Amino acid sequence: MVTMEKRKAKRIIEENKVTITPIYKDKLPSGEKIIYTLTKDISSGGVKILTNTFLPINTFLRIELSLKNAPRLTITIGEVRWVKRPDAEELFETGIEFMDMSPGSNNVLKKHIDEPAA
Repeated sequence: MVTMEKRKAKRIIEENKVTITPIYKDKLPSGEKIIYTLTKDISSGGVKILTNTFLPINTFLRIELSLKNAPRLTITIGEVRWVKRPDAEELFETGIEFMDMSPGSNNVLKKHIDEPAA
């Protein structure tokens, strides 16, 4: 049986530092917990993270990615698309789709993915 790849964009497996803040009605809530975690993999369309914080599907997030060898932070808005909890784990795998990214950040991300450092 042949399985078809559903992904729209090239994905690389890589750990990058990421800071995530939930957004509610286009506003960052006062006193809301900021989540610091690492990416599991990343593409120009989204990211998979591993976190100990459950983020409900359809939650909007402000995301700051610290990509290896990138000149600056990549900042975007994303939406939680799926959440999995591996058996016997206290962590959540969370898939986030990028929704709104500046052209500059998008270019940095695409270059990072297309031309990974040796």
